[in-house]
Amino acid sequence: MSASSTSPATAPQQLPLDVVIMAAGKGTRMKSRLPKVLHRLAGRALLQHVTDTAAGLNARSCVVITGHGATEVEAKIDRLATGYGRFSMKCVRQEPQLGTGHAVQQAVPELADDGVVVVLSGDVPLIAADTLRALIAACGGTQLALLTIDFADPAGYGRIVRGHAGWVGDDIAGGADAAPVLAIVEQKDATEAERQIREVYSGIMAVPARLLKGWLARLDNRNAQGEYYLTDVVKLAVADGVPVVAHRIQDALQVAGVNSPVQLAELEREHQMRLARALMEQGVRLADPARLDVRGTLQCGQDVDIDVNCLFEGAVLLGDGVRVGANCVIANATIAAGAVIHPFTHIDGEKAGVRVGEGALVGPFARLRPGAVLGREVHIGNFVEVKNSTLADGAKANHLAYLGDATVGERVNYGAGSITANYDGANKHRTVIEADVHIGSNCVLVAPVTIGAGGTVGGGSTITKNTPPGALSVARGKQVSIANWSRPVKQKR
Repeated sequence: MSASSTSPATAPQQLPLDVVIMAAGKGTRMKSRLPKVLHRLAGRALLQHVTDTAAGLNARSCVVITGHGATEVEAKIDRLATGYGRFSMKCVRQEPQLGTGHAVQQAVPELADDGVVVVLSGDVPLIAADTLRALIAACGGTQLALLTIDFADPAGYGRIVRGHAGWVGDDIAGGADAAPVLAIVEQKDATEAERQIREVYSGIMAVPARLLKGWLARLDNRNAQGEYYLTDVVKLAVADGVPVVAHRIQDALQVAGVNSPVQLAELEREHQMRLARALMEQGVRLADPARLDVRGTLQCGQDVDIDVNCLFEGAVLLGDGVRVGANCVIANATIAAGAVIHPFTHIDGEKAGVRVGEGALVGPFARLRPGAVLGREVHIGNFVEVKNSTLADGAKANHLAYLGDATVGERVNYGAGSITANYDGANKHRTVIEADVHIGSNCVLVAPVTIGAGGTVGGGSTITKNTPPGALSVARGKQVSIANWSRPVKQKR
């Protein structure tokens, strides 16, 4: 996925690592009140993709530079920080916003002198941890390392000028890969010759903190934008005799930024197609890889089959031979080998999770909510909802039913239109249906209640008391038939 022309791909990280993420931009082209870095890609905020990657680098700290929508962005960072353990996260504000160099200047008070700093962008979500490790290795704690890439159309990007001080002529538009970096020239400040350079700066760098601080203090805003460019640290490093190296990659997706809804949608599709390819290379059969959405992690066993328009969120595990029908939404669930999820099923485990046993059949149009646990060969049919309930092996609820806060035994048959009345208006109560019970259609089981093993509940019954094992329990009004009854007739006006 990546290669370096100037340094080894890997090297031990000797110095502490601190990450700086620029997330202050307004994102005008998004045409949204929501800060740009909080727009979502594959189910997560753009910024969260970057902080998750930073946390995976075993960094000492992360400093997020906020500005536009700072309150919302900082609230998101506070929520994320609770899940990162020892990874320290802080926010600093850039007000007013006077350029990328000015942004990183705001982080200086939070950076120790003994580390290496990696600068990332909150709107470049798909940078890979392995790429950053290679960049850090290129830095080696002594050099300024830039992440670069070649673009056929480099418009809008800062150009990498290579060579040796004093080079002229054709050498400016490329030079040998081994030539040192002399400068990064922003698009609006570039000469016509410099604009022909195809190697561009990605916006990502690794640099010793003590050197970065000195260069930031010397930045000026004498340029076409009147801004303080972070890229000017390159010419300052060259002036100080500090080597500037480039770690060049070929994977454009890793450095793709988001500036508009169109770019966000395009990046989403490219990312999803890459995920789909990876799944198919593992043996997963996708009916149409262009109609798959993974918004979390999806792990699949052997011979998994997924039909079109399926959405996976959170952490989902599909065992060997699982089949998922069209138009299913599955979130935070473990589905065991041989299970079949029929079309239009909605499974959402949230924090409690959902577990589906081996050989179970679910759907179509079924809903499994948090805490649903299905045993082997359980059947959950159309328009059946299960929440915080356990169904033992072989239990069946095939039609139009609700099971909430219930414990259901083996081989229970739960009739169409039946419900557990688990909520009294203030508290939830549990229903226990023991093994081999048959619940007729249109029954109401008013919790807390236990239906004894082997018992039968007659259709249309409302059960409010425990029933003994093996008994037939019927609780409904007596049928009355009135002979020769005439229906009312509409009166004429």
